Amino acid sequence: MIQRLLPFLTLIILFVALAIASPHFLTNTNLSSVVRQTAVINIMALGMTLIIVSGGIDLSVGAILAMGGLLGTMAMAKGQPILLSVAIGIVAGMFWGFINGLLTTRLKINPFIVTLGTLGIVRGLTLIISNGLPVHDIPQSFSFLGEGNVLGVPFVLWILVACAVIVHIIMEHTKLGRYAFAIGSNPDAAFYAGIPVARYTTAVYAIGGMLTGLAGMIEASRLMTGQPTAGQGYELQAIAAVVIGGGSLRGGEGSVIGTLIGAFIMGLLANGSDLLGISPYLQQAIIGAVIILAVTLDELRKRKLVT
Repeated sequence: MIQRLLPFLTLIILFVALAIASPHFLTNTNLSSVVRQTAVINIMALGMTLIIVSGGIDLSVGAILAMGGLLGTMAMAKGQPILLSVAIGIVAGMFWGFINGLLTTRLKINPFIVTLGTLGIVRGLTLIISNGLPVHDIPQSFSFLGEGNVLGVPFVLWILVACAVIVHIIMEHTKLGRYAFAIGSNPDAAFYAGIPVARYTTAVYAIGGMLTGLAGMIEASRLMTGQPTAGQGYELQAIAAVVIGGGSLRGGEGSVIGTLIGAFIMGLLANGSDLLGISPYLQQAIIGAVIILAVTLDELRKRKLVT
């Protein structure tokens, strides 16, 4: 119970500490900035939660984010409606998620290797399609997706809440969610229990890719450009959010609330470091140390359960 509450307690302590350390932390401008900055990683991490729960991992999400954002903005630049363009970015993400799941299940290759390979493929194709150049000719109204407000609340927060509720329902109240936990806990037992492991594993990766495509469009909206090099290193942040929030890289464990808390912990660490003038290089070291600590605690808990 203590370990499950640890991420939540850490978030509260970090929030209070930053509120005391910096007079600028609790301002509406700063808190709104934290929400907008962490929304992209949060949405990616929700998809990663499903993937990790099912015993997989996806190292290609940063590249998928870039391609989704690029294709969506290219559609807008050619005169397509904004909603259709956003849908194109989401479908592009879902397609590559489906490919990851298909390769993992049909070729029986470790997902680490598969997604490491597709990371290079997707990133390379994105640079080829764009000739390495960003897309700038975007309607100004597109900025509402990443920077707009509804009822005084950042629009991306409404999107994040909607995505979190949907993923929570999938994980806790659908066959797909129950099967994902079963597959992650013991894929062989799940197979002999009659669960179509390949089908549901592929579906999980496709959902993860779809959420990443949405995150790519939000990122493009915030930058107001389709950047082919966007998302570099985001895959590690998404994985870290799941692990810090109590998810296990061995599969079979994870939750939406935990992942959101993990992502906001990293967001607060980055924001607080900026407010306090801490070097961004040291920020990376701190986040790396937090990841190692979270995994260590998970391993120690599992060893106690075994003994």
